[in-house]
Amino acid sequence: MPNDIILLVDDEPSILQLSQMYLAREGYRIESVRDGEAALDAVERLQPALIVLDVMLPKLDGFEVCRRLRASRNDTAILMLTARDEDIDKILGLELGADDYLTKPFNPRELAARVKAILRRGERRDSEETKPIRIGDLTIDPARREARLNSRTLNLRTQEFDLLLALAEHRGRVLSREQILQKAWGFDFYGQTRTVDVHVAHLRKKLDGSSVKIETVTGVGYKLAAD
Repeated sequence: MPNDIILLVDDEPSILQLSQMYLAREGYRIESVRDGEAALDAVERLQPALIVLDVMLPKLDGFEVCRRLRASRNDTAILMLTARDEDIDKILGLELGADDYLTKPFNPRELAARVKAILRRGERRDSEETKPIRIGDLTIDPARREARLNSRTLNLRTQEFDLLLALAEHRGRVLSREQILQKAWGFDFYGQTRTVDVHVAHLRKKLDGSSVKIETVTGVGYKLAAD
């Protein structure tokens, strides 16, 4: 929402300038730094709502910044920028805890749309049905943004919770990756289906031992089902 602080982390002045211009138009407060160490300091000092984080940075690269933030249990949303259109970079960033990625060069309008969608997720959930959903031994409470297996609370990051909730709201129904992106990420399909696959893999690990499973429907997508 307007007045949220967005932290831009990139060592390319042209990228910083263009990104700042488009995001400022949306009403966001922008702060920027140009290396990984400064990024960690800025996150602690500013408590931004979202970090736009380049992979290739001086001192500490974006992967290491992301890893350290998640290791310290910092749940700030991270949109990672990669200069190469290679799956390995994208997968690594997502595995380390990034919420999404964009490949350089990118359309600054798309950057602004992604940022807006990520930050609107919580706002959107506040206005939606908040009655707990119970499936097998899993309980999802949208109002508290908590998920529990029996009495054990699952440690879910923001995007993992939104993904699980989207699947639960359509339990038994197969959702395509594009539909999941729209429902859980809040933006139209930009070709980033790898994001969904990696987050599904994370969720499956956290649901291990549960009667609730995320099933793959080959060639279509995913669905949530209970034994």
